[in-house]
Amino acid sequence: MNVVEKLFGTHSENEIKRINPIIDKIEALSDKYASMPEKELINMTNILKERLTAGESLDDILPDAFATVREASFRVLGMKPYRVQLIGGIILHQGRISEMKTGEGKTLVATLPVYLNALTGNGVHVVTVNDYLAKRDSEWMGKIYRYLGLTVGLIIHDIPNEQRRISYNSDITYGTNNEYGFDYLRDNMVDRKSKMVQRELNFAIVDEVDSILVDEARTPLIISGKGGDSSDMYMQADKFVKGLKKYVVIETDDKINMDDIVGDCDYVVDEKAKSAILTANGVKRAEQFFNIENLSDSENFDIHHYINNALKANGTMERDQKYVVTDGEVLIVDDFTGRLMYGRRFSDGLHQAIEAKEGVKVENESKTLATITFQNFFRMYKKTVRYDRYSLYGRG
Repeated sequence: MNVVEKLFGTHSENEIKRINPIIDKIEALSDKYASMPEKELINMTNILKERLTAGESLDDILPDAFATVREASFRVLGMKPYRVQLIGGIILHQGRISEMKTGEGKTLVATLPVYLNALTGNGVHVVTVNDYLAKRDSEWMGKIYRYLGLTVGLIIHDIPNEQRRISYNSDITYGTNNEYGFDYLRDNMVDRKSKMVQRELNFAIVDEVDSILVDEARTPLIISGKGGDSSDMYMQADKFVKGLKKYVVIETDDKINMDDIVGDCDYVVDEKAKSAILTANGVKRAEQFFNIENLSDSENFDIHHYINNALKANGTMERDQKYVVTDGEVLIVDDFTGRLMYGRRFSDGLHQAIEAKEGVKVENESKTLATITFQNFFRMYKKTVRYDRYSLYGRG
């Protein structure tokens, strides 16, 4: 810490000093709300909504709203947010960055801005990375919201559209990032507004931001439609590659020079680059196998495409690491979380090549009908705040 910071404090310390008067107001209301009869405490939701309708802002009603949900959480769950948690809740509401260490109760902290923003009636989405957390938190923290008269919805895998529409129209909705994103894409493909399940994207709190908005930033959500049936070509390419001899380069910082690869190997796998490529010997064998004169000719582009996917599937895609096979279906394993990614498929024919490799049914090729990245999706909310187990992230 430099001399200036010692004298005047850090930026974070100064920001917390500005918040402290609001925290003081909330804590000053503690005895008042603790002495409230149950019926009167529950009715605070209607009173706060009326204040918003009369022209007050969310910031105006924040002390009473936080005091309400604070007392409700104590009565329902036996947990009362501490001062540091109140600070975290305000910073989340303001859409700013707030660090919270593991064990400081971020799940409970989220109830404060969630309740406050849900009072507008425009909906709040709490986004988690898997169905278990979404279901757990909707039931656990949902007890507080339901006690205060708010509705709570849940969006997880395999629920019908009508139930999704009901959940999205709830005051507070818990769900996974994938389900929110795919529902948005599907809504943009329907031919009638009545078939849409989501309403306007208003306010979202995103859990495990490092996984959703950093690790998966370049992985788009894709909805595909049926393309042509080329399963036979994938199986032929797989049969061809399985008969080749490979050469594996474990790790190198230098670009592989194919002229330096000696022996009778047919393709080279670079484990560091996760790539596989035919050698000159492999190209000759491909031309013989597919009965063509020159693999590089433009008319043989499709064959080259099938071979490249088969090479990658057999050379770089390891079963039970990159994917698993369950009940005759190839399921992707998330590189960062290890979770199975239901409904997701590798693009550009790689998934079909893996299906051919594993001897399961090769599905028809698909064409992209709609796609979006998580970053672009969450930008469409009026306000998004993000937090993970290490820190709280916010952006207005």
